[in-house]
Amino acid sequence: MTDGIIEALQEERDVVLGICAGLSEADWAAESGCPGWSVKDVVSHLGAGYWMVADPPSRPAGEGMPFERAQDAVIAARRHLSAAETVADYADISTKAIDILAGLLGAEAEVPLGDLGTYPAGILPNAFCFDHYAHTRLDLFPPRGPLTGEPPPAGALTFGPALDWAQAALPQQNGKVLADLAGPMAAVITGPGARTIQIGPPGEPVARITSDAGAFLRWVTQRATPEEAGAQMSGDSGQLALARKLRIF
Repeated sequence: MTDGIIEALQEERDVVLGICAGLSEADWAAESGCPGWSVKDVVSHLGAGYWMVADPPSRPAGEGMPFERAQDAVIAARRHLSAAETVADYADISTKAIDILAGLLGAEAEVPLGDLGTYPAGILPNAFCFDHYAHTRLDLFPPRGPLTGEPPPAGALTFGPALDWAQAALPQQNGKVLADLAGPMAAVITGPGARTIQIGPPGEPVARITSDAGAFLRWVTQRATPEEAGAQMSGDSGQLALARKLRIF
């Protein structure tokens, strides 16, 4: 899907800048829902991701490392930036990168992303939509994050691209779990972005996990268990136990 992705990225950019505008000095330094990362580190990460699009050679830290270790290395290399510099950096580079990502829509050339898998270039904008949703709503606001109040709302404009990435990433990033499945499962997503994501081989699912898109993104990123996210689980208990091991980035 390509409809609305760039609009979603522009909306998510506004979300980030809106959050940043209301942060106090204590907020910037507070521990986020990402272990070892402050709120400032989370915003820095979102900017660093866009730098990889706009100027790939500018981000040598973490090259060749597993994904999570690489992200920590990049953040460490950017901690000298003040909060104001971090916001200004994000505001500038996001504009440039979103324009570049718009040019990738529909592109089929494969892009290797290390241990995250290999994907057609045209789905990379979706990955940024997914990353922004996860880090802002799930890492900055309760129950995991330190900021008060309700997280910014999200609808089909954001959930559609984010779920497209999740659907593409799930089989590539969970080979061991999928190899252990005795039969197919289904993640049934209701509300904005509604769809059914088949997990494992084709066929009639032996288990189902039903939730809205926000809850699905919480549990499939290991930010909550399906139960904590409010998902409804039915079917083969052994297969549902394996579903709890799924994780996407």
